Amino acid sequence: MGNLRTKDLSKIGYHNDQLRSLVIGLAAKNFKHHSKQELLDLLVNIKHDPKAFLDNELTQKIAGKIIGKTKTVSFQTYELREEPVLCKTYGGKHIEASAKRQMELANLLPVSVQGALMPDAHMGYGLPIGGVLATDNAVIPYAVGMDIGCRMALSIVDENDGFLKRYAYQIKQALKSFTHFGMEGGLEIRQEHEVLESSLFNELSFLKPLRGKAVRQLGSSGGGNHFVEFGEIEMLPENSLGLPARKYVALLSHSGSRGLGSAIAKHYTQIAMNSCKLPRHAQQLAWLDMNSEAGQEYWMSMTLAGDYAKACHERIHLNLLKALGLKAMMVVDNHHNFAWKDRLANSKEVILHRKGATPAHRDELGIIPGSMTTPAYLVSGKGAEQSLYSASHGAGRAMSRQKAKDNMTVSAMKKMLGTAGVTLIGGTVEENPLAYKDIETVIRAQHDLVNIQGKFFPRIVRMNKE
Repeated sequence: MGNLRTKDLSKIGYHNDQLRSLVIGLAAKNFKHHSKQELLDLLVNIKHDPKAFLDNELTQKIAGKIIGKTKTVSFQTYELREEPVLCKTYGGKHIEASAKRQMELANLLPVSVQGALMPDAHMGYGLPIGGVLATDNAVIPYAVGMDIGCRMALSIVDENDGFLKRYAYQIKQALKSFTHFGMEGGLEIRQEHEVLESSLFNELSFLKPLRGKAVRQLGSSGGGNHFVEFGEIEMLPENSLGLPARKYVALLSHSGSRGLGSAIAKHYTQIAMNSCKLPRHAQQLAWLDMNSEAGQEYWMSMTLAGDYAKACHERIHLNLLKALGLKAMMVVDNHHNFAWKDRLANSKEVILHRKGATPAHRDELGIIPGSMTTPAYLVSGKGAEQSLYSASHGAGRAMSRQKAKDNMTVSAMKKMLGTAGVTLIGGTVEENPLAYKDIETVIRAQHDLVNIQGKFFPRIVRMNKE
């Protein structure tokens, strides 16, 4: 079968993005022995008389989608493997046992192909934070996580580090005016971005009511460990970005897809749990078959949430730099809560889930932050297959939020910030520097995964104040 493309489907009257994705997914699996023309002729016939194709196992999903009639999703029960799939752990000495157990459970899924655990790993829901999992034609909503598309973005500006001291007041005012933190609300000035015009908001009924909130929250950052900060970045000699080795001003942000991603995660996790029955202790790792309608819908919705998260960072950076009369000379950004189609060295195509892990294919750029008083590292990947082309997404938590609260006072944190030369706007003791692992130890543990290109030092940090 020749490659079936969306434009081929448009020519024969298949204009709905959701329907086209479903057709392409099913065609690749169920119609391999049809020529492209035979398949297009069949699709024309299904479109003209969909009811006639409802009883055929191969065509019923397409026909049902066309007439809006879908069969009730039945569930299937699965057992776990007796032995886990191959999983390489980095920096295991500093990873809590509960996170290792979570990863081992994920490696027992019948759809799992390979796993990896990053040195910043700690316990999460479903897959541990810092967990990477390759699966066979299956996507696990909880292995992507609640904050779909959570990501880092770094803008490097052609100013020296003296700029931060001279314009500290203006930077603080800009951060207060052009960022918004917290679970609700957004920026006072309405933000525009093409992602809001996505046809998916109309095509998927459950997304329709979420668009209004997405409009309000565009360009905002949420809570928890999300931040927007100005600092200085020291580029190393012969760095892969081709920048002269010196210090520059940089803007670094960390946040995700806000209420939109959370709603998508909840919706499809429930569908997965209803249709894929696993032993109770593994139920959060329920998956969606990539050839199913729900699998295709989740993939499109996840992609939309990722695009929305990227749009939020674009608005944050554009607004702040414009307010300060600055322009980015270079931007580095990528998701660390997402799923991708990828290939392993044996050419096997897999669905690669990263839940709190930075993509690190060969020469791929990424950012690994420490804490509000410790450096973030600008890195390039080495393309290590054992790590599933991944690296850590930060230092990783050493304390739960409650423990961090119990072990740090506001005055002690202020003293730490002062010693490090950092100004904090907002923030809580839950995110104090001691709540995180030592970033230098975490970076050393992934020497085989990344090359260091630069080192970013936070100077003026904006976070949520609970």
